[in-house]
Amino acid sequence: MRSRILVPLLLVILAAAGCSSGAALTPVEHPVQKDAPFVLQGISGVKQVARLIGADSINKTDRYGVAGADLGSMFNLGDKTYFVFGDTFGIRAPGMSGGGGEDWRSNVLAVSGDNDPSDGITFDRFIADSANHANELIPAARQDGVEITRIPTHGIAVGQAMYLYFMSVKHWGDPGKWDANYAGVAKSTDGGEHWTVLPDLQWPGTSNFIQVSPYKIKNAGGTVDIYFWGIPAGRFGGVKLMKVPETEIEHLSSYRYFAGTDAAGAPTWSEDMAKAAPVVNDTVGELSVVWNTYLNRWLMTYLRGGGNVVIREGLNPWGPWGEPIDLVTQAGFPGLYGPYMNPKYVEGDGQAIYFCLSQWGPYAVYWMKAFLVKG
Repeated sequence: MRSRILVPLLLVILAAAGCSSGAALTPVEHPVQKDAPFVLQGISGVKQVARLIGADSINKTDRYGVAGADLGSMFNLGDKTYFVFGDTFGIRAPGMSGGGGEDWRSNVLAVSGDNDPSDGITFDRFIADSANHANELIPAARQDGVEITRIPTHGIAVGQAMYLYFMSVKHWGDPGKWDANYAGVAKSTDGGEHWTVLPDLQWPGTSNFIQVSPYKIKNAGGTVDIYFWGIPAGRFGGVKLMKVPETEIEHLSSYRYFAGTDAAGAPTWSEDMAKAAPVVNDTVGELSVVWNTYLNRWLMTYLRGGGNVVIREGLNPWGPWGEPIDLVTQAGFPGLYGPYMNPKYVEGDGQAIYFCLSQWGPYAVYWMKAFLVKG
């Protein structure tokens, strides 16, 4: 079904094309109309632009002690973009497949001022020690069954402070399944050089907010809320939604959970996480959500179960969301996962999108491009 009935609603969204979430942004008024159709008809021109991670990458990251890493979610502060990677290894045997190796760090962070995505993204540097060896941002216990690793899922900037949302993984299970202790948040006030975990800001390991994708929305009164689309540990749960005023980002009691719509179609919010309602029912892994000015719609990308990477179009943060459309397939890119977008990296007012994509075999992150086909 390609259209839905909606109550008129005005969302003033922090547009990010060519801008950054930590800097001043131009508010964009977006009226959601009754009978608004879905306009995303398909994807064309998907291609791999460049390899970002590894000795053979355009960044030659082995010089930072990064021979293999995955994920690559992005957030912006000022004129810089910060690329956050998961389990990272500095030494890997030739031809090694999958994660593993020596010199293991749970997470590392690269900084880039590259505003031209067309030929790949060049990193200025990694957050590193005096020997230029990429630092682990948030150390883990490294004990299977206790805490095997801490994987960052996404970051966001508020003022000059950075917040990195991460999951404490207790145990890696079967492919696409793992146990989490909790989801937490670390904060940096010195450009990502040092991080402090906020002990009072956590979500239970069984919750639907273990992996999140944040985005800022400006309210009619001028205040700013941060919306977080969240999924459980693993790749087999659906998406739920929470929000918090950006000035209250460090206070768990200020977070509110989307609890469905009322009789008029308006969203309702609850302080009780148990009342959180699904916004997308699917097998969702490593999701990413941004606003797209070309479609005048939200975009969501994720790994669907153990299959293909898909893209969906949304009319509101809580939906309705269109049917999933294949963005990148296992047939063309075996072992794919982690499709992370950043609205800064687009062309043609968002008609072409760029995104990070991980591949398990070489255990590396690639820079991808695709065109949105609008009906």
